Amino acid sequence: MPLKKGTKAPVFSLASTGGNLFSLEETLEGKPCILFFYPKDFTPGCTKEACGFRDEFDFFKSVDIPVFGISRDNLATHIQFKNKYDLPFDLLADENGKVSKLYNAKVPFINMTKRITYLLDQNHIIRYSYENLFGAEKHIDEMKNIISSIKVRP
Repeated sequence: MPLKKGTKAPVFSLASTGGNLFSLEETLEGKPCILFFYPKDFTPGCTKEACGFRDEFDFFKSVDIPVFGISRDNLATHIQFKNKYDLPFDLLADENGKVSKLYNAKVPFINMTKRITYLLDQNHIIRYSYENLFGAEKHIDEMKNIISSIKVRP
């Protein structure tokens, strides 16, 4: 089950395909964002989800809400995945699964990340979450619909 709406998102830092350390507090200070957790680079569902966010990236850019993908893959695999599918957003490497666990996106007893997407407002309060392991494409539609219905911009 995802973290509760209205709670403060856990702070974290992870290696990023952007070439620097991503810190929720510092990198996105005062900015809303989307964090989508997914199981594994190059798998069919995860590729569909990442490419769905890519294909709708102009929408998220137009409302000034950056998108970040998070999985347990290492940075080298993330870079290959990002380059192969021309992803316009950064992927964050949660190799040890600590951030996935903080966000209730880790399957207990299995080293696998759940498919959960969070929308955080400019204060990094969770405004919305969506969990659906098998409906990868639905994550993008859910985020677009909720962003269109609430104000999350600074």
